[in-house]
Amino acid sequence: MDIKGWENVFRMNRDYHDLPYGITCIDTHYNRPQMAASFLLVEQGKAAFIETGPLLAVPRLMEGLKRVGLKPQDVEAVIVTHVHLDHAGGAGELMRCCPSAKLYVHEAGADHMIDPTKLKASAMAVYGEELFKAALGDIIPTPEERVVKPGDGETLSIGGRVLHFYDTPGHARHHFCVWDPTSQGLFTGDAFGISYREFDGGSRPFIFPPTTPVQLDPERFHQSLDRLAALKPKWLYLTHFGALPYQPEFLSSLHTQLDQYVAMAKKARIQGVSNHQQLLSDLRKQALTALKELNAPIDNTLAVTLLASDQEINAQGLEVWLDRLEKHKGK
Repeated sequence: MDIKGWENVFRMNRDYHDLPYGITCIDTHYNRPQMAASFLLVEQGKAAFIETGPLLAVPRLMEGLKRVGLKPQDVEAVIVTHVHLDHAGGAGELMRCCPSAKLYVHEAGADHMIDPTKLKASAMAVYGEELFKAALGDIIPTPEERVVKPGDGETLSIGGRVLHFYDTPGHARHHFCVWDPTSQGLFTGDAFGISYREFDGGSRPFIFPPTTPVQLDPERFHQSLDRLAALKPKWLYLTHFGALPYQPEFLSSLHTQLDQYVAMAKKARIQGVSNHQQLLSDLRKQALTALKELNAPIDNTLAVTLLASDQEINAQGLEVWLDRLEKHKGK
């Protein structure tokens, strides 16, 4: 696939998007189509899944494996960039389906994959039991002996193809990214922004930072962005959503927006109390202004709808971060 033709891959409403270098982007249908992805990487008859989506997505992932002519026993690795459930909720079920695989997860999040009791309880508290089952299905444990916790700079070989792990805190402490020298691409998780394909068609893709609760650290987020950009990637494999040819403008835009988010959150906090609706309004205005500057061919009503859940979560994450910052200063 020519880099100039990348947009066409994602403009058809289908679950499997074939990319260069033996990579398939699989739509996990988390919340809606083209919101979250899993990536299937194949080399010399061996495979790795990078991100799983929720448990309900696992049949779609297994169909993707069948689609490229491989069997469950050909999967050597299931890799999750961090343990937020849109990235890792299906890990236990996928491991059950792939008997030869090891689960690769950040050491700070591994315990939640081995015993997901707290993750499940937290998700149930947020969603309620009925919505939890409808959105996520369930979360099942992965046997401890099948869990690998790669350190910063460690590598993994899939069919002779070497992948590199980089510790990238900021979005969450339990976050790493995966560098693939073969494609010169980064599997970014949430460490290098969110970019939905519905906004394509302007001067460049719209990309924005996710500031999800509860471990947001803007300073470390900035540091991780710089570290990843220093690898000089040609491709970004975004969990949210798809593959983007890398542009240096992405880095400066993410830095700028992250600073804007922090400023908006501080502005919305008056005498130690957050004005949540004010912050949401400011985040919405910021996004619409950015889309206008990029000449994105999408009307404001649809843009607001598509971004609503992200902006709600981003606002919550910024507020939790400020709570923590103020508590620390008060000691």
